Amino acid sequence: MTASPRNIILLSADALRADHLSCYGYHRETSPVLDEFAEESIRFTNAYSASSHTREAVPALLTGEYPDVAVDSKHHLASETIASTLSDEGFATAGFHSNPFVSRAYGFDEGFDHFDDDLHLGQNKLVALAQRAFDKLRNRHYARAEEINERSLDWLDSLDDEEPFFLWNHYMDTHGPYEPPGDYSTLYSDYGLSGRDAQSLYQRAIDDPDSITDDERQLLIDLYDGEIRYNDMYIGEFLDALRKRGLLEESLVIFTADHGDAFGEHGYYEHPRYLHEEITKVPLIVRPPSGRDEVVDSPASTLDIVPTAEAVTGCGVQVSLLEGLEGDRRVFSQARGEDSDSHLRRYALWTREGSCFCERDSNTDEIRVIETTTHSLRAELEAHVEQRVRIENGDGSAAESDVNEEIERRLSALGYKD
Repeated sequence: MTASPRNIILLSADALRADHLSCYGYHRETSPVLDEFAEESIRFTNAYSASSHTREAVPALLTGEYPDVAVDSKHHLASETIASTLSDEGFATAGFHSNPFVSRAYGFDEGFDHFDDDLHLGQNKLVALAQRAFDKLRNRHYARAEEINERSLDWLDSLDDEEPFFLWNHYMDTHGPYEPPGDYSTLYSDYGLSGRDAQSLYQRAIDDPDSITDDERQLLIDLYDGEIRYNDMYIGEFLDALRKRGLLEESLVIFTADHGDAFGEHGYYEHPRYLHEEITKVPLIVRPPSGRDEVVDSPASTLDIVPTAEAVTGCGVQVSLLEGLEGDRRVFSQARGEDSDSHLRRYALWTREGSCFCERDSNTDEIRVIETTTHSLRAELEAHVEQRVRIENGDGSAAESDVNEEIERRLSALGYKD
């Protein structure tokens, strides 16, 4: 057993809200594996994503920078990721996922020796066409956790025994449309839905939330919870595989989510560009090689993950999730508006004492406070926004590139496009 980690493993789940995990107090046992994993790890009870949707949350997760500098106006990667930093330090680096928004089309393969985004860019066109047709036939919108595990473990097995590595697995199972496979579809509900019906209900919840009945809302929750339980099982299989290979006790393992999902609490479903707790409060569980049973209630951020990785490898001296956080810490989130609201950027401040929300109009420079618990938090958030405006690198200069047909199809299936 090593005292300090030789490897760094980041496991993230898409659209997984903290309060639907049993280790975070949920009334259903949705996460028995993560519950056990949390008992030998540091569990942060008040962790928040830097944003509320993948296009800004994952860049922040991988760079340790706020979205306003992590990506440009077209959501292309604009800052160096932890993969690049660790690659320069001699780590083998790999990423496995199937979310088109953080694919190589947006520059997210930078710094990775091996980057599997489950897309067919650069492959034989006939093979790609056949794969797309097969995927459509079986209603496949993303690679399941089982596939992500297989691919990443194959990569691990290809490394030299003494080669340090950084591995990022991003699981899409908890992202809508909620279609838990097999028995998981009826684990919490009397009946499941066909793939087409699940996608139709999910899309209607996004487009017309007022049309969703109480029974349909409960069904969406039941299916979502089934996806969590399915994903939990395969996270367990991955952790078991690490143990069998002797890698768990040589690695820093971090589990988190890019954001959560809403179920009508604020008049919307899924994860639009707001910053309510339902879509920003995420699980954050950190296991050092020797394990540690600790619960931390000081506010934490997904922005803390990169400096933690840098600190344990000796290439950073910033805040570390392994060293304890100040009790009165301030954590901030942000999200740029979309379409007609693109001139807005929303901000949130999270503390032990309360929270504060505001939005800034880039056309007028007006900062409008939407909700706050105390006047002092309002002043703090306004000061933060003014600082971000000074730091922000504007609209960026990256040229817009075409997103290929496959990405368009998958985004549509995931509810991002009409």
